[in-house]
Amino acid sequence: MKPKKIRTPLSSAELRALKVGDEVLLCGVIFTARDAAHKRLSDILKSGHRMPLDLNGAVIYYAGPTPPRPGKAIGSCGPTTSSRMDAFTPELIRKGLSAMIGKGDRSMDVRKAIKAYGCVYFLATGGIGALLSTKVKKAGAILFKELGPEAIYKLEVVDFPLTVGIDSKGRDIYDKAKWKKTQRAS
Repeated sequence: MKPKKIRTPLSSAELRALKVGDEVLLCGVIFTARDAAHKRLSDILKSGHRMPLDLNGAVIYYAGPTPPRPGKAIGSCGPTTSSRMDAFTPELIRKGLSAMIGKGDRSMDVRKAIKAYGCVYFLATGGIGALLSTKVKKAGAILFKELGPEAIYKLEVVDFPLTVGIDSKGRDIYDKAKWKKTQRAS
């Protein structure tokens, strides 16, 4: 099956059309954010301040890029384990986040939020951060720059290869028994 090309910001219709296991090539703007940045965003929201990042239709990539080599937009930028952000993710989904990119399984609370708000969790292949960096055409830290690689970076990507790990209906690639049943029902 040929990968589906999709572009950010992602629309509700695009998200609903994606099925668990679909391969996609993502183009457009995505934001990196890891543990420390998620904690800061959460603290900002809890303090009643305005979110410093527009999450409507946005995609967050759980990655901490390394510095670029001369002539490159970014260094290695492989995915980090997504479960480390699970405590903060439902809150960001409620604020409009449409998709996340990472590796590994998600908590029940995150799965429920994905289904309730119709967003998607994409999987990026671990161990190929150098290859994934070739899909990044522009990069720059935009928030919490003092965090270094854990700052929030704005990346412009072209044909960034991903797999749908949890679709907008809550079907989860890690739950194979449930996944096989829903594939037959689709």
